[in-house]
Amino acid sequence: MPRPEVQAPPEIFYNDVEARKYTTSSRIIEIQTKISERALELLALPNDGIPRLLLDIGCGSGLSGETLSEEGHHWIGVDISQAMLDIAVERQVDGDVMHLDMGQGLGLRPGVIDGAISISAIQWLCYADKTSHEPKLRLKAFFGSLYRCLARGARAVLQLYAENVAQSEMIMTYAMKAGFAGGIVVDWPHSSKARKAYLVLTCGPPSINTTVPKGKGENGETCSDGDESDDEEGQMVSISDRHRPRKKLKVTKRGKGKEWVVKKKEQMRRKGHAVPPDTKYTARKRKAHF
Repeated sequence: MPRPEVQAPPEIFYNDVEARKYTTSSRIIEIQTKISERALELLALPNDGIPRLLLDIGCGSGLSGETLSEEGHHWIGVDISQAMLDIAVERQVDGDVMHLDMGQGLGLRPGVIDGAISISAIQWLCYADKTSHEPKLRLKAFFGSLYRCLARGARAVLQLYAENVAQSEMIMTYAMKAGFAGGIVVDWPHSSKARKAYLVLTCGPPSINTTVPKGKGENGETCSDGDESDDEEGQMVSISDRHRPRKKLKVTKRGKGKEWVVKKKEQMRRKGHAVPPDTKYTARKRKAHF
């Protein structure tokens, strides 16, 4: 079956029928719960018993938000599928949900969010569903607004299913350009069923600890689906600094070049002007005399 991202835009793919099917599937509920728990673990919130205000990006019908509520946190959920949000309201989830296209920016006040999670949503930004959609601009708008709404030192953990390496690199690039530091954590990299990738980002100045944790699956650990992993070096890849890349300086040539000079002299001759003959020294740069 082709990926959902290439079948239809999210607001169309997750219609009333698909949204209800998604929310009532015991298999999907189990997977969503495990991924949400792992994302919350990677968020590394202080263990002080104080509830935090978290953001659930692509919250859908509120399956991932339930994990946040069970841990005692308050949360705001955003999603582009109205059908999914209607089911969330019907299920009376504890969080506040909003209908929003994350590719146009989140529109939240600066510094109010203590952490953000996203389950299988960010890769949708890499597809142009309308003629007005440009994936790079949508990623730029999303990560820029996410960086602004997070408190300094807060983390965002975005679980994603990138289609290929180029897609992962594009997502990572625009996260770094927005000011984040971090990298991609891969759990169970050698498992065809249990493999999961998480983009772990930290918001704040370079002085803040931006160490990215290792993924699960080291030293032959067995995952829940029975597949084994024998990676002994950890599952952290694509670690990047928050420094924005330097802009490339435009290199301008001094002078017009011999070809331009010869052409200009020929034009002047056709107009009847007296022009010195062409030689091997034509257009050659002269040394400065002091």
